[in-house]
Amino acid sequence: MTDPNAIENNPFKELGEIPEKKYHDGYKISSTYIPMRDGIKIATTICLPKVLSSSEKLPTLLVQTRYWRAMELRIPFRWILDDVISSTPNPEIYTSRGYAIVYTDVRGTGASEGTRPHPWYVDEIKDGADVVDWIIFQPWSDGNVVSNGISYSGICSEFFALNNHPAVKAIMPGHAMWDAYIDIAFPGGCYDWKFMEIWSFFGKNLDKNNPKVFKQLLPVVWLIAKGVKPVDSDKDLKILIGALNQHKSNKYVYEMTHDKNYRDEPLPDGTKIIDTCIYPHKEELEKTRVPILAWCSWLDSGYVDVIIHRFANLDNPQIAILGDWNHGASYPANQFFPERVKVTPSPKERINAWINFFDKCVKGNGIQGKTLYYYTMVEEKWKKTILWPPKGQKMQRWYLSENNSLSRTLPRIKSSADSYEINFRATTGRNNRWWTLLGLPIIYENRKKIDEKLLTYTSAPLEEDLEITGHTIVNLYISSTHEDNAVYVYLEDIDEKGNVTYITDGQLRVIHRKISTDKPPYKIFIPYHTYNEEDAQPLTPGEIAELKFGLHATSVVIRKNHRIRIAIAGHDKDTFYRYPSKGRPTIKIERNEKFASYIDLPIIKKEI
Repeated sequence: MTDPNAIENNPFKELGEIPEKKYHDGYKISSTYIPMRDGIKIATTICLPKVLSSSEKLPTLLVQTRYWRAMELRIPFRWILDDVISSTPNPEIYTSRGYAIVYTDVRGTGASEGTRPHPWYVDEIKDGADVVDWIIFQPWSDGNVVSNGISYSGICSEFFALNNHPAVKAIMPGHAMWDAYIDIAFPGGCYDWKFMEIWSFFGKNLDKNNPKVFKQLLPVVWLIAKGVKPVDSDKDLKILIGALNQHKSNKYVYEMTHDKNYRDEPLPDGTKIIDTCIYPHKEELEKTRVPILAWCSWLDSGYVDVIIHRFANLDNPQIAILGDWNHGASYPANQFFPERVKVTPSPKERINAWINFFDKCVKGNGIQGKTLYYYTMVEEKWKKTILWPPKGQKMQRWYLSENNSLSRTLPRIKSSADSYEINFRATTGRNNRWWTLLGLPIIYENRKKIDEKLLTYTSAPLEEDLEITGHTIVNLYISSTHEDNAVYVYLEDIDEKGNVTYITDGQLRVIHRKISTDKPPYKIFIPYHTYNEEDAQPLTPGEIAELKFGLHATSVVIRKNHRIRIAIAGHDKDTFYRYPSKGRPTIKIERNEKFASYIDLPIIKKEI
């Protein structure tokens, strides 16, 4: 097995050596309110090197969060831990390398005043510029600001760049979003109700300053935290209490989206999901020329495709990274090596690399061009490309064939199909790629038993190793007893012992099956579905229809003598809404000369 820490093409090595420590005495913490242009006060925590002379000036890392910038800790934890414990090792590493850190509770959250009609709304974005104006007038600031974050705060860093503030030198959206509809809320048009419900419940309780919300998801935080940390000057907590009262008017994504079906459907406040997306601001982002380092993993929800979409669509100087870890990189996530318990790279190694990137942008000549680093599982190697798809990619077609087989040969039979009564008990569990958005580990155990509930097609043993890198395309000809249902397709590896390992998946609600001839709003690598109401096409029961859609991108090697499998389901009960809500459809998958269902695998041929 190849060493995951190998230097060749490893972005965490290529970004440079461990940056030299400039400060060795730890850091100090203070907090204040920053008034915005409309008078709203934004709660802010500042971390600086403990020993800093009045003549020394530092660049600043800005992190904007809706998950409490700092915590009021219980006794005895407050005696041994500090307010920003949830952010460590960031403060200790960044401050020792000569950066100030500013954490803010975004408008309507934590100890900040204001309300929020939806995430990343216009006032919240503009607040970033006001915060930068405040930072650059501080005596310790050298006038340069960078921004990063993971998940919500990572998305904030990208929206933040839209202000085009001259002090902002680089951003780093980690595990962040591009297109809210397909990346997170409705992948393939299927509503990810469980995440949306839990995330909304979590946010609502945070905004009430109720730490009990951590009990199930983050029990350690529940044990140590009393609530959000008040600002130093708010001794009588009057401002905090007032802010919490304002938060009662906040709106939450589940209540806004749970009854929606289409991308263009208005939300209760008159906005649309597009108003929470980055991609409509492509031209604005490019005009900033701000350098971007974006990172994620192969199995993090639909965010894997975000890395590729951002890389392919934005002309900004850019480094993009796809690895094998969960959302936020707190756990390893490589289903071929489930025994691994440590993330590679470690959090400290990762942050050191981020500092090297920021140093290039703040103190050096920046970065040039675009490079995407990606980790190929099973081969266990880092690779890099300046193009997507990578050089050498060819689509290799495999047909659904008789006896539940996958074959390279076009079926010659005149009429043949397989029936499948949708099993609404089928599930990928609660440690899948969608639940990891809650910070959970990703675990896909041996799927041999699970596949017994699904319709499967399996190849003969491979005669040589096969690298799959990119988006697999699925083309199915189906009929159904109902007008609406969903189709989930799983790509799997079967070893010589019959163990079944999940690789990736994709889904499509069949009413969204129309392939649009319109130009997509951004460059994509799978068939284009608008998900708009006017393009909805309910099935006619008994009539054959074509479904063509993509699986989420991956990079993996399937070894010689292993077999490829696709498994087809009609539901994932612990994650997505049921389609239809009542009834139990039976679908037929055609696999004959006229209606040849197939998958196209993105194969990388080795150069000889």
